[in-house]
Amino acid sequence: MAAKANIVIDQGADFSTTITVTDDAGDTVDLTNYTASGQIRKHYTSNTSYDFTMSFGTPRSAGQLTLSMGRAVTSTIEAGRYVYDVEITSGANTRSRLVEGIATITPEVTR
Repeated sequence: MAAKANIVIDQGADFSTTITVTDDAGDTVDLTNYTASGQIRKHYTSNTSYDFTMSFGTPRSAGQLTLSMGRAVTSTIEAGRYVYDVEITSGANTRSRLVEGIATITPEVTR
């Protein structure tokens, strides 16, 4: 089951947060040979999406995954409430959802 976490992204600013992936026993998951993806959408059924840039920590055995979005992207997202999730796929093609929740985009004043 995915963890639930709400995030706040400032429109027009760079965003970054790091997730440490652990198993049910609380042990760090070795992310060697994994890929990751994550998106924000206005609604679960929306056709328009905004992708997170995903990067793994070094070494991958540390279980850290950083999701980020540059200001060139965040400035194009209309302020409001969105949904998001982050998924990883193992080398054996097993997909797991790590985290999901509400992404609130706060409006930019300074442009």
